Amino acid sequence: MSPGALIIDADQFGRTVARIAHEIVERHSNLDRLALVGIHTRGVPLAERLATHIEEFGGTRPSLGSVDIALYRDDVGVPGRTIPVVGETSFDFPVSERVIVLVDDVLFTGRTIRAAIDAVFDFGRPPLVQLAVLIDRGHRELPIRPDYVGKNLPTSRSERVYVRLKEIDGADGVTLEGEAT
Repeated sequence: MSPGALIIDADQFGRTVARIAHEIVERHSNLDRLALVGIHTRGVPLAERLATHIEEFGGTRPSLGSVDIALYRDDVGVPGRTIPVVGETSFDFPVSERVIVLVDDVLFTGRTIRAAIDAVFDFGRPPLVQLAVLIDRGHRELPIRPDYVGKNLPTSRSERVYVRLKEIDGADGVTLEGEAT
């Protein structure tokens, strides 16, 4: 693929998020026990969009939360790394009583997800934790796999996947940038 290649346009983006929401509804018979937890930054608006679709398709809006992983990263305190800026973690529901679906934009090494799981478990022990991602680009360093995937996008390590959201960036889309090796 060429640098800056458009992978998902705005229309495809909307259909992809709706499809993930359908899959979540199909796998959960009790939506009252479901909570979507967005991982800062782009996972939070994705979780909100999924919640809207789930309510539309399943009749029940799941609980929403957000998690900031800054202090849970495995590179905190590593020489040469900047001190993390800590954002907000918010759960307006009892974590131990909900099935948690972590939501993120891109799954790469799995380290962000590991940190998010650690953060969630500091607030309780949910009966089940699942993962929904818009893009799975491979290159896992930890044994983590998503339960819901918008698009599998094989990449080289030198390539970068950029997810743009209208809530943050003014438009929806996914591009792949960099030289394939």
